[in-house]
Amino acid sequence: MSGYDNNPFAETAGDNPFNDPSVTQVTNSSVEPVDQYNPFPAHPTDSLAAHTTPAAPSSYQPAVLQPSTEPSPQATAAAAQANLLRQQEELERKAAELDRREHELQNRGSTGKENNWPPLPKYFPIKPCFYQDFSEEIPPEYQRVCKMMYYLWMFNCVTLFLNLLACLAYFTTDSAYGVDFGLSILWLILFAPCSFLCWYRPVYKAFRTDSSFSFFFFFFVFFCQVVIFIIQSVGIPKWGNSGWIAAFTIIGTNKAVGAIMIIVAILFTMCAVLSVILLKMVHSMYRRTGASFQKAQQELSQGVLSNKTFQTAAAGAASTAAQGAFQANN
Repeated sequence: MSGYDNNPFAETAGDNPFNDPSVTQVTNSSVEPVDQYNPFPAHPTDSLAAHTTPAAPSSYQPAVLQPSTEPSPQATAAAAQANLLRQQEELERKAAELDRREHELQNRGSTGKENNWPPLPKYFPIKPCFYQDFSEEIPPEYQRVCKMMYYLWMFNCVTLFLNLLACLAYFTTDSAYGVDFGLSILWLILFAPCSFLCWYRPVYKAFRTDSSFSFFFFFFVFFCQVVIFIIQSVGIPKWGNSGWIAAFTIIGTNKAVGAIMIIVAILFTMCAVLSVILLKMVHSMYRRTGASFQKAQQELSQGVLSNKTFQTAAAGAASTAAQGAFQANN
């Protein structure tokens, strides 16, 4: 029966290839089989953690998008109002600047420069009427004579004022000489500005622009001024002048008043002498400039024709004449 107890399908130890010691060593080891291997273990080993290097901090910040907010209607209205106020202030400033420039242009003469004569304070209500600068406007060869004419005008004004004081003293000695005192006031008020306008400014303009018409106008007016100086130095009674005749008349009764009037008579005589000398000097310079009567006529005609007032008056007269002729024909 022993032969029947053995399993005919049983494998013998020597015939089983997996009973080889090398195979059994592998199957009995603790290494996980391939189907159970996990490449991402839950707990890394300490050796791997020891060799891990921390990442360097980045210098760049992440971009953050700000939400766009639209201004409210109140803020828009406030900004528009502020803009309007700023524009209004700018317009007012420009208007003030234009007014200032217009005022400066009104104070400037024909030369386009700001008037500086008479030299009045800025706060004074009356502004300068003329521009005068010898070194800038008058040629060097004429400056000396032109300044002497200016000094003669100033000397004449001082003499007229002293003549007023002398006539006042004359009036205190006798009330019958009140006419002289009144006329002396009139001569001061009349001759001081008229002499400046009628003979000093023309000769200044003649030297400045070499104008033949200004020279002729100066000669005519200044000759009359020389005659007036001579009459004033003579001192005809009741004419308002403290000349030689009036001074010798009163010196017998009142020596103090007579002495004052003699001083004024000397000043009037000096004015007459200086005016004659300067008249000859200006005439000699006039002859060297090449001016003539024909040039004076041409300047007069050109000045009259280019004058806006004359042009307006001529246009008005022509229009009136044309209307009158048209109405007469009808």
